[in-house]
Amino acid sequence: MFASVFSAAISGMEVHLIKVEADVSDGLPSFTMVGLPSTQVKEAQDRVRTALKNNGIALPPKRITVNLAPADIRKEGAGFDLPLAAAVLAAAGVLAAEQLGNVMMAGEIGLNGEIHAVSGILPMIIRAREEKCRFCVVPYDNLKEAHLIPDMKVIGVSNLQEMIRYVSVPDSYKKPVEKGKKISQENPADFCEIHGQESLKRAVEIAVSGFHNLLMIGPPGAGKTMIARRIPGIMPELTVEEGLELTKIYSIAGLLPAEDPLIRIRPFRSPHHTCSAQALAGGGRNPRPGEITLAHRGVLFLDEMPEFSRRSLEILRQPLEDKVIHISRVYGTYDFPAHFMLCAAMNPCPCGYYPDMNRCRCTPAQVGQYLGKLSQPLLDRLDLCADVSPVDFDGMSNGKIGENTKQVRMRVEAAQQIQRERFKDEKIQFNGEMSGKQVENFCHLDDSAGRLLKMAFQHMPFSARAYHRILKVARTIADMDASETINKEHLGEALSYRSFDKKYWN
Repeated sequence: MFASVFSAAISGMEVHLIKVEADVSDGLPSFTMVGLPSTQVKEAQDRVRTALKNNGIALPPKRITVNLAPADIRKEGAGFDLPLAAAVLAAAGVLAAEQLGNVMMAGEIGLNGEIHAVSGILPMIIRAREEKCRFCVVPYDNLKEAHLIPDMKVIGVSNLQEMIRYVSVPDSYKKPVEKGKKISQENPADFCEIHGQESLKRAVEIAVSGFHNLLMIGPPGAGKTMIARRIPGIMPELTVEEGLELTKIYSIAGLLPAEDPLIRIRPFRSPHHTCSAQALAGGGRNPRPGEITLAHRGVLFLDEMPEFSRRSLEILRQPLEDKVIHISRVYGTYDFPAHFMLCAAMNPCPCGYYPDMNRCRCTPAQVGQYLGKLSQPLLDRLDLCADVSPVDFDGMSNGKIGENTKQVRMRVEAAQQIQRERFKDEKIQFNGEMSGKQVENFCHLDDSAGRLLKMAFQHMPFSARAYHRILKVARTIADMDASETINKEHLGEALSYRSFDKKYWN
């Protein structure tokens, strides 16, 4: 007897609908699985057989064949356990085959028949809705995540017996009443906790307003990490579409919080400097999102940037330009979104105190070697560099409370609203995303700013990429002043954030 049910396979960010076909026929007792299953998927037959036996359901001593179609897509993960069990039960006559028609299932089965949560449920439900499936059956622990898609019927099951009961009579299922308070995802860190560092705060506000990449250079303990962790708080709230997009990414990565699965705040990812290139970019035999994708629509913070391996840093160059990371494997090429704001912090030398010759213990060769870990092509992709000085005693002890996060965010939102209006007919949102052609169209200088730019270009030779990034930053500063034209003051401030080339890398 033949039966089939739908499941899903995740390849990168894509979800493929998989038809799980089962046939129970006369012949020597065997259990064969075909259709390019991974080792983990092949192990499902032992889990399913044992789980059924422990629930009082014995498979007939016949030839059982399972096919996962299409056969050219590799199937990974334990999510095929539940559809495999359902298809085999229908083929064996325990379930009616027509009850599985146009139904999608995913879930891992324990040896006692319990259904365990799996990653990637949200994108699977979205794909099932696109394919107009009648309903979906998922683990009960994935139910909150699945219910983020309101116009799709989803049944949550805790064990095999519930799956059999609800598939046989879908109308008998009642959606559970959600209890408990919604967990806040708000960032408690506030800008007003930072003493002094007004110039650094200004650079951060500019960077966030235009979604520019930022590098902070200064001695240890100056507040670089402290201010970086407060950046998500001054970024505008996620839109509904952005929240679902991020939730989909974190679902595939298996990082969604169980109690409140919808991502509501912009991510802040801070990988350790020992992070491998693969962990940063994403990968694996069946590629999964890396740190740069987990920072999508948010902040990727690289503390002690020169301590990262050269390979890890150079991987950033392509996604910083394209806002997407391409990963090639034998089975195909996978694209992951990588539209993040890069915020990096570093000391100017191994001891951290250069160019203060009274405190710096490093030789010129050591300083040069340390700074040389950052290539010029990577530096060109950084829009702003803020020189961070330590806060003096008066700045720490005066008790003055600066602007709070809400006040700064209001200014950021105002500047970004100007950009959204400007780019409403373009495929971008922020100044930091402009192409060379768009820079020419939208970055208009007045006469004094034009003369200043020419003079700066003659005295501080820039690459074409650095030239465009200076204009992008100047455009953002002008937007913060609600000015249609970039004037001399706007351009001068933008140029000041490129002086690090001459100070440290000359």
